[in-house]
Amino acid sequence: MHFRIEYAHHVELTRRRRQVAHKKRARKKNSTYYHMSNRHLARTVALQSLYEWDFRGAREGDILEIVKRNFSNLAAGLPDQDFVLGLITGVAKHRESIDKTIVAYAPEWPLEQITTVDRNVLRIGIYELTIDPAIPPKVAINEAIELAKSFGGVSSGKFINGVLGSIYKDMVSEKHPKVLQEEQSQKTNKEEKGEEQH
Repeated sequence: MHFRIEYAHHVELTRRRRQVAHKKRARKKNSTYYHMSNRHLARTVALQSLYEWDFRGAREGDILEIVKRNFSNLAAGLPDQDFVLGLITGVAKHRESIDKTIVAYAPEWPLEQITTVDRNVLRIGIYELTIDPAIPPKVAINEAIELAKSFGGVSSGKFINGVLGSIYKDMVSEKHPKVLQEEQSQKTNKEEKGEEQH
């Protein structure tokens, strides 16, 4: 009889733990979705601003004026404005090295012959993939592909995927710090999920 009571208590505790863990995962998933949808909109504003900046000759100082106008015209009240500003200033600051990377990984396409949309999607993708420490590499690639599909031509998604995929492959073989960071993060997540299941 005593064993049955203990067992029933154990079952009830396990059920409650699972419910709490499920609610935590649901909250985390919902907040992640909200965060990511905001980030996708933020990247869209960044792309449109970089597109206009590039189209006008990429003059220094113009980019901030362009993005501020785009905030009010395209995304008034966007909570991730700091993210957009960080992204476009990062791309502008590292544009020369990013463009060299594009030329190295897409040698059959001279930089000026790549469409303005694809060129700036690549700039955002390469910046987030190789430079920005806050963005996991696979997120950077997936987001760039989504931008290319939304705003580029029919084959833009494949083109962006091919270039960024080749860069990522080399990052893995060279044990780039961002790849090591991503692997560590995935390992930690697996361990946390394992603990939740027990």
